[in-house]
Amino acid sequence: MGSIPPAGTTFSFCSSEFGHQPSEPVPPHPNIASQPDLLLVNPAAGGGLAREILPHLQRFAAKQHWSAELLLTESPADFYQKARQAASAGRKRIIAVGGDGTFQILVNAVVPGFPQIVLGILPAGGGNDLAVSLGLPADPMAAAALLLDADTCALDVVRVRTAEGHERLYTGGGGVGLDAEAARYASGPFRNLPGRSRYLLSAIRALAGFHAIRATITPSDGEAPLRIDKALLACVLNTRSYGAGLALAPDAQIDDGLLDLVLVEDLPLWEILGLLPKLATRGELKTKRVTRRSVACVRIETDPPRHFHGDGEILGTTPVEISVVPRACRVLRAPGTSSSCGPA
Repeated sequence: MGSIPPAGTTFSFCSSEFGHQPSEPVPPHPNIASQPDLLLVNPAAGGGLAREILPHLQRFAAKQHWSAELLLTESPADFYQKARQAASAGRKRIIAVGGDGTFQILVNAVVPGFPQIVLGILPAGGGNDLAVSLGLPADPMAAAALLLDADTCALDVVRVRTAEGHERLYTGGGGVGLDAEAARYASGPFRNLPGRSRYLLSAIRALAGFHAIRATITPSDGEAPLRIDKALLACVLNTRSYGAGLALAPDAQIDDGLLDLVLVEDLPLWEILGLLPKLATRGELKTKRVTRRSVACVRIETDPPRHFHGDGEILGTTPVEISVVPRACRVLRAPGTSSSCGPA
C-alpha cells in the first residue's frame, strides 16, 4: 500500500505521487465492526443544524444498534485535532457531521497520513455538494439511514498550493473571483442562512464594489496560457456543483482523475440579475459566456493577486497551483450508486 507524505511536504507541480490509489471498487476494511464509527460534529455547521440534530442522531443510533460515538468539537482547529488523534489511535471510520467545509477539515487531518481510513459525511451544512455526489439525501437523518449500509469507494481530491506556500486539500469546488469574494460573506454575516440562499445572497452582496479579474490560466497539457482581461470567476471543481447546488460543472466525475476548469466571462449587472432565478431554483448557469475544459492540473495567476477559496473556505491568494490527487481517499457512499461515486 502506498503511503502519503506528511502534511507540509513540498510537491512538484502536477505530481501524481501524493495519494492512495486503490483499485475500484475499494474493499471494506477488515474487522470494520470491531470498533464504533466516530461521528465528529461541527456544531456551527448549517447555522447550528448539526447541533440541533444531535439528539435525533443519538436516538437513531440506539434504535438501529449503530455502534457509533458522537464527539462534539469546539472549533475548526479542535475538529482537526480530534480527527488526527482518532486516526492516530487506529479508528477505522470517521464521519464528519457538517457540510463541505467540515469535510475539508477532515480530509486535511486524515488523508495525508492515514489514507486507509474510511471517511464519511453526514450532510448538515450550508453546502452539501459532496454528499449529493455520493448519493446522499439532504436530510441528515435520511442520510444516516443510508450510511448504515453504505458502500466504500475511492475519491479524488484537489490539492492547491497558494502564493503563501500553503498546501491544502479540498474535495468539491474552489475558485477566484466573485465566488471567492462571496465566500467571505457566506462565512461571515450570512453564515446562518440556509442552503443555496446563503451563497446567492453572499454573491449579490459581493457584487457591490466587485471588479472583474484579469487572469492567466496555464494548464499542464502543453497548451499556451489563456489570458483573460475581464472574468467574473475562474474555478476548478471536482464535484458537479458547489455553493449548495450551483451546477457549474455538470459533467464532472469525482473519481476520474480529472478536474473541471470553469471560466465565466465578466457579465453586465442586468445579465447577472437575469440569471439569478434559475440559479436560485435549479442551480443552473445558462449563459454562452462560460468556458469549460478538463484538466489534471492548472496554474491560475491574477493581476493584482486575489483570494482563492476551496469548498467555501478562503485558502490564500493567487497565484495558485491546483492539481488532482487521484483516488486519494476512501469514502462512504449510498448503497447502489454508480462506480463513479455519483448518484445512480
